[in-house]
Amino acid sequence: MTSGNKDYMEKVNFGDLPVGKNEDVEFSQELADEADKQAAQRAAAADARAQNEQGE
Repeated sequence: MTSGNKDYMEKVNFGDLPVGKNEDVEFSQELADEADKQAAQRAAAADARAQNEQGE
């Protein structure tokens, strides 16, 4: 991190940022590009890993 970036980050008021929420998002196979398909595969693999860790 550069010094200028650090100075900027110290001045940012993070309280003004919107609060994230868990939202269901519909995935359209017809509109998906290759990056979307890879992201869906990574998400499914992560979900499977999380499921396996909880079951142990």
